[in-house]
Amino acid sequence: MAELVREAGFPPGVFNVVPGYGPTAGGAITAHPGVDKVTFTGSLEVGKIIQQACAKASLKRCSLELGGKSPLVIFKDADLDHAVETAHQGIFFNAGQVCTASSRVYVEDAIYDEFVARSGGSREDPQGRRPHPPRDRSGPAGQRRAV
Repeated sequence: MAELVREAGFPPGVFNVVPGYGPTAGGAITAHPGVDKVTFTGSLEVGKIIQQACAKASLKRCSLELGGKSPLVIFKDADLDHAVETAHQGIFFNAGQVCTASSRVYVEDAIYDEFVARSGGSREDPQGRRPHPPRDRSGPAGQRRAV
């Protein structure tokens, strides 16, 4: 990934890969005065540790993506029809009861309006997989009010 970031032309120091274990590598990053922001993707437990460490280090900014629900990122060079279908499959498959369900979709500004417009039609008819009758396309709902 670091090689792709370099090839894309990011300035040195914007994106860094720091191998190592949390208490040593992560601890050094959160405590270092030269690091302005920490971004972390992982568990809630580790995210809490990082957030506390950033606060202790003079309220260092941090962005956390926690809890196992995978984000889906869509850029302007994507095949938009495929991206819409992937986004819908990602959240509606098995009623979203999958640890990799794409419950967060980030769409580049340049294509956001078109993505939303194209999503509207298939939102009414999600292509959920089923062991259910053909008319039941999105799987079970956990509560009556969700129906």
